[in-house]
Amino acid sequence: MLTYLAAILAAAGPQAAATERQTPPAVAALPSPERRQQLLFEAARLGRTDMIDPLLKAGADINAYDERGFTPVILAAYNGQLATVDALIGKGADACRPDRDQGNSAQMGVAFKGEDAIAARLLKAGCDVNARNHAGQTALMMASLFNRRAQVELLLAAGADRTIQDAAGRSAGSVAAGQGNAAMAERVKR
Repeated sequence: MLTYLAAILAAAGPQAAATERQTPPAVAALPSPERRQQLLFEAARLGRTDMIDPLLKAGADINAYDERGFTPVILAAYNGQLATVDALIGKGADACRPDRDQGNSAQMGVAFKGEDAIAARLLKAGCDVNARNHAGQTALMMASLFNRRAQVELLLAAGADRTIQDAAGRSAGSVAAGQGNAAMAERVKR
């Protein structure tokens, strides 16, 4: 995919290749809608915010799932691309749409990765702070599990319910305690 992206950039002309910028005419000349969609996923993952608008104008779906079941917002968030997350949301992406297979949201992904600024941006998008994946887990549980104190505070301030239990009967506090993190378990319980 990266080779293909490099070829498209080169085809856009020497100025575009030198500045790593994609021009709308080069994007529109891509051979298929599937390729355009793949490029949107790559742009999200790599933080190529400059490619978002041209790819959307060329017909890419801002809320589509890639072959692994991730949306562009999830890919950008998971890879620490705050500007790209912001651009996607600004263009109408559903920041709350969970992944296709496990039901994990972008909010849950950034709890795993420790991307605090992106966590704050996703909360501003209006997603349910208590959304659950297919295992009944919430972003608060994920933040507690991975000892993401700043995100725990952010989620609690946004109204996260510390009493929700997952399918195995664990709350955010018991998840933290299970990791041997007594301080986090205590913080989530009070």
